[in-house]
Amino acid sequence: MKKVSAFVTRQAGQLGLEEVELASPQPSEVLVKTIACGVCHTDAAALYQFIPIALPAILGHEGVGVVEEVGSEVTTLKKGDRVIMTFPSCGHCEFCESDRPYACDHVNTLFFDGKYKDGTKRFSQNGVDISSFFGQGSFADHVVIDARNAVKAEGLSDEALAHLCSLGCGVQSGAGAVLNRIKPAKGSSMVVFGCGGVGMSAIMAAVIAGCHPVIGVDIVPERMELAKKIGATHVINSLDTEPVAEIKRITGSGAHNCVEASGVASVMLQALQCLRRDGTVVLLSVTGPEAPNIPLEALLLNKSVTLAGSTEGNSNPQAFIPQLVEYYKQGRLPVDQLVKFYDFKDIEQAFQDSHTGATIKPIIRF
Repeated sequence: MKKVSAFVTRQAGQLGLEEVELASPQPSEVLVKTIACGVCHTDAAALYQFIPIALPAILGHEGVGVVEEVGSEVTTLKKGDRVIMTFPSCGHCEFCESDRPYACDHVNTLFFDGKYKDGTKRFSQNGVDISSFFGQGSFADHVVIDARNAVKAEGLSDEALAHLCSLGCGVQSGAGAVLNRIKPAKGSSMVVFGCGGVGMSAIMAAVIAGCHPVIGVDIVPERMELAKKIGATHVINSLDTEPVAEIKRITGSGAHNCVEASGVASVMLQALQCLRRDGTVVLLSVTGPEAPNIPLEALLLNKSVTLAGSTEGNSNPQAFIPQLVEYYKQGRLPVDQLVKFYDFKDIEQAFQDSHTGATIKPIIRF
């Protein structure tokens, strides 16, 4: 057992810095010293139990760090490797075996029940088990993670690696929704509702894919300015402009594709309404207790549109995350423009700034 420092959630909305114990890695796992971890809206949804998770728990699922110990069966990583940690998957179901770990049969259990593939937990305190969010729990200075969910990041300094925390979830989700799920044709139009970390990543990916126009919709002027800086051809402030009508004006007959990343239930219907015939909208956000109101006829009778979901950007992270790192090195995925760093002790301020929109992607440094 290793003594580590971690923020533990014992009840909804609560984060407390505690000393806990971390078990040694099992044969397929690695021990990682955490360098930094992103604060994701999914962490906030779990913190307030909009997504029910098994408590007590250590949240955090966008960690990066350095491998300190490897299990006896691990051949892909070694001590000293820098890694980007990502979502867990079993490795044995039909989806994992066909390089679709995002659709793993056990995804809900591995994400939210706090247990690893063998049904046990790695964190504990005084003999009481503590859950690891997404098989990670990276609001801790050390974590144990399955090697299949730790992606080697070669040729990056600790500083560069810290900027890439959200490749493990947020950027992977937004960029993957475009590049892996929609796969837009060059020159097709793309709308992104919600210019937070996930939405900005979708905008970057739309530019990479050659979409035109690329339209960002938000209510925060600073975010819209940044959206234009990273490649959006148009931005719409939905507080003063009706977005559906404006999107149709810009595109002529509606958008080919749309990514909804706002977390606002009413916006989901707007995302459908702004499409042209045979368009596709991918829903990425969590709305909390407010349920979206999408009439069935909006799908069945409205222009043959497709309403799609996407888990972790339909990604095989061992292949997709290195591709994203390469885009970053080329300057085509400027995720460093989204981040602000916070000391480990200031995690509650990071959550608050994420909630208000003051910071697009807060990153906790250890």
